[in-house]
Amino acid sequence: MTTDLSTLTTAAEHWDGMAKEFHKQETAYRRDVYGITLSPGWSGLSADAANGRFNVTLRQFQAAQVEARAVASLLREAHTDFTDLRKKLDSARSDAVKAGMAVSEAGVVSYDTAKLSEGERNALHHDPDYQQSVRKAVTSWQAEIDRLVKETSDTDTEVDNALTRVVIDFDLRDGTLAGFNSHAHGDIKTYEDEAEREAARTGPDGWKSEGKTETSGPGVGASATGPDFGSGKLGEADAHADLSSASAEGSLTRGPWKLDGKAEAYAGIKGSASGGVSHSGVQGDASAFAGGEGSAEGSVDVGPVGVSAKAEGMAGGEAGANTGGGKEGVHVGAEAFAGAKGGGEFGADVGGVSAGFSGEGWAGPGAEANLDFGKNAEGAWEFSTKVGLSPVLGGELGFDFSVDPGKVAHTAGDLASAVDHGVSSFGHAVTSVF
Repeated sequence: MTTDLSTLTTAAEHWDGMAKEFHKQETAYRRDVYGITLSPGWSGLSADAANGRFNVTLRQFQAAQVEARAVASLLREAHTDFTDLRKKLDSARSDAVKAGMAVSEAGVVSYDTAKLSEGERNALHHDPDYQQSVRKAVTSWQAEIDRLVKETSDTDTEVDNALTRVVIDFDLRDGTLAGFNSHAHGDIKTYEDEAEREAARTGPDGWKSEGKTETSGPGVGASATGPDFGSGKLGEADAHADLSSASAEGSLTRGPWKLDGKAEAYAGIKGSASGGVSHSGVQGDASAFAGGEGSAEGSVDVGPVGVSAKAEGMAGGEAGANTGGGKEGVHVGAEAFAGAKGGGEFGADVGGVSAGFSGEGWAGPGAEANLDFGKNAEGAWEFSTKVGLSPVLGGELGFDFSVDPGKVAHTAGDLASAVDHGVSSFGHAVTSVF
């Protein structure tokens, strides 16, 4: 009730002024820095790299203007809302006083007996109907004061929510890890609707969860197809006798954070074989398994950085052979094992460059060797190898490495921008100290 609300409109004017200054900087940057990469005097890989970097910075000057104008709009709307609510609350207090109530600075309503005549005081002490009418009047005015106070408090929360969200850059595709918000808008209600939608599909801590589970068995089945001369597939066949199987997977997301998890279990007998010849190469596979197996895996991703881990175990027997070749790479492998084994994997991905290690312990005779090198369906180049040997007790070690050229190029701009921000912040810190 005593706050100088004009400071909100004063702050809004400064934010509008900030947007104008950012526009001046955008104009100068476009002319003196970004424009250099567009001139015929500079070409080649360095010009292309500079153009990508400079374009990210240019878009940040533009996004900064959007964000600054949005904050100014939110502050003006907050001033209008708070001013209107304060008038309503002040008017309600005046009306309550006129009706014979007293309202404390804390908003507590009571019956004002200071202005009562001797007869009215006597009636208040001895007349039950009079007492009842006073209690109803106090309760009614207290409810009205409380309603307006709550409305003011709710509006304060909505303004806080809007001012918190307007400066968050959730778009990781704009070339920055945490830049200005190019999608900022100056409407408090819109941000409140966003918060309500998120609350409806997430927990109280803001995390969105998704997941599913599946179970099946016992059951048997078999299938065979081919040949398909259009696709080059000669044929494939599989058969299974399942005792039981189960799987579960889920994810949690919040802003740039994403957590994934998955678990599977199987018991039974299964086998398959396939082969084909197409324009992309030749391939053939055959495998068989009898026993039980299970696995669990999880990953954590924050923007372009992620880590993952997996654990698995098997008891029974398995055998397989596979080979393939084509213009995108080659693969050869074979394996045979009887007994029990368990192990795990660990990997990390930073902006399109990933590496992983795996290991297993074997109890039983077996051997395995695999080598892969080529391009996957997403366009990333992969290299992986596994070698295992166990006369009675032994194990397997594996290594894989991949590079996604598209992600690498995108992340390079992100990291360079992050370094720029870090150096700038360090410089400001040093200046403030000395």
